[in-house]
Amino acid sequence: MAVLVEGISVIVKVSAVHEHFPGGWAAFRDSVPNATLCCDNELARIGFMAPDDTKAFVESLEGAGLVYLVDGNAQDIVVADQQRGFAAPCDWAEFGRINLDGEERKRVAACRLVGSTQQLFLPDGWSFDQSLSSQFSFVPEGFEAEFMDFVRRENNLEVYVDRRTGKEVYLGRAGA
Repeated sequence: MAVLVEGISVIVKVSAVHEHFPGGWAAFRDSVPNATLCCDNELARIGFMAPDDTKAFVESLEGAGLVYLVDGNAQDIVVADQQRGFAAPCDWAEFGRINLDGEERKRVAACRLVGSTQQLFLPDGWSFDQSLSSQFSFVPEGFEAEFMDFVRRENNLEVYVDRRTGKEVYLGRAGA
């Protein structure tokens, strides 16, 4: 089985959640700061659009007893970028790409436990046409000031206007 990887995804071993997270799965699920959780019963995935939000969530998981890195290698948690793959070496998970419904234009990044199947699990309400996989763009940190104007904040969403195109661009933020 496999879970979607979009934006910056925090991938967590479900077995580690059951073994180490105080309150188990229910408490873990309640700790997720956004609506991007998906799980295949082997791995859980939570997606972020901003590195600071990703870092804060990983640190909260570490504070709850999960281990991110030992000697630079992923343990209970690995971070995956939808374009570049894992941020650290990981011997228990595999990163790759899957064509949804057998269609090449619907190609998404995914992660699975080593040796598992490729049945893909997605967050509730996720659709390819409205996804980062379909409409990906990347703005390096610090460059947004060059061509993006902040417009407003809507709940956990920062809205910018791209001065080059005149179109609104959205940045999902955890707990913003």
